[in-house]
Amino acid sequence: MGKGAISAGAVAVLVLVTGCKAVAVDTDGGRPSEGGSGSGDGKPRATATRSPTDTPSTSSTPRTPDRPDSTPTRPSTPPPPTAPAKILMERGDHGGQVRELQARLRQIGWFYENPTGTYGPATTSSVGEFQAKRGLPRTGATDTVTWQKLRGMTREPTRTELYAGGGMPAAKPDKRCMTGRVLCIAKSSRTLTWMVDGKAVSTMDVRFGSQYTPTREGTFSVYWKSRHHVSTLYDTAMPYAMFFSGGQAVHYSADFAARGYAGGSHGCVNVRDEKKIASLFAQVRKGDRVVIYK
Repeated sequence: MGKGAISAGAVAVLVLVTGCKAVAVDTDGGRPSEGGSGSGDGKPRATATRSPTDTPSTSSTPRTPDRPDSTPTRPSTPPPPTAPAKILMERGDHGGQVRELQARLRQIGWFYENPTGTYGPATTSSVGEFQAKRGLPRTGATDTVTWQKLRGMTREPTRTELYAGGGMPAAKPDKRCMTGRVLCIAKSSRTLTWMVDGKAVSTMDVRFGSQYTPTREGTFSVYWKSRHHVSTLYDTAMPYAMFFSGGQAVHYSADFAARGYAGGSHGCVNVRDEKKIASLFAQVRKGDRVVIYK
C-alpha cells in the first residue's frame, strides 16, 4: 500500500452543514450516517466546526431578564394658560369704533337701531346675544375674541351704513363755498353747512330727492322765503322754506324727522332738526348763494 493510501476499512468523514444540522458523509460515496455515531473502527472522527449560522447552544448561565429603559419618562408639559380676552369696548364708551361695531352687528341682524357711536343698553344686549349664539361668554362687552369673530362674519361698513341715522361729518367744502354767504350742501355726506366768508357757522343733516325726482346740483340763489309754506302740488307742509330753483327749496320736513333716510323728497333739501332750520331761516337773506355738489 502506497504512502498516503487509505486502508480498506478506514473511512474518512467529512461534515456537511445543511441549515442548522450537521450531517456526516462517507468519503467513499456511501450514504451519510444520519445518526451521527462512530463507524465502529475505533478511529477518531473529524471534529465538526461550528458554522456562523448555527444556533448557539443554550448556556447554563441563567438568562438575565430584560431591564426596563433606564431613561425616566418625562411627564407631558401642560399647555400654557390662555390669556384672558382683552376688553375693547363696553357700556359707556363712545367713538368711531363703537359706531363700526353697531354697523357690523346691523349687517347680520343683531342690531336694529341706527349706529350712534354710543355703547348703551341696546348695544350691550345685542353683543351679549351675539356672544351667546356662538358659545362665547355672554358679557355684553366687546372683547378681542368677540370682535375678531364679528369681523370675520361681516364686511367693512360703508360711510352710509356708519351714519345711517345721520350725524355724518360734513364733506370738504366746495371751493364755491369759500367766499360770501353760502348754503353749502354736500350730497356725499348728506349735510348742509351754513358758511360765511369761508367759515362754518352751523351744520345739519339733510335728505334729498328720490331717483325720479332728484335734487338739482349746481350754484343757485335764494329767491324766495316762506315761513309757513304749504306745497300746492303735493299739499304738504314746507315750514321755513327757502326756494333756490323752481319749486325746489331747503325746508323742514316732519317726515324726515320721523322716518329718517327711509324716505325721500320730491327734489327739495329736507332738514329734520327744526331748531337748526329755524335759526338758519332767520339768518339767510334773499340773494344768498346755494351750492349743491356731490
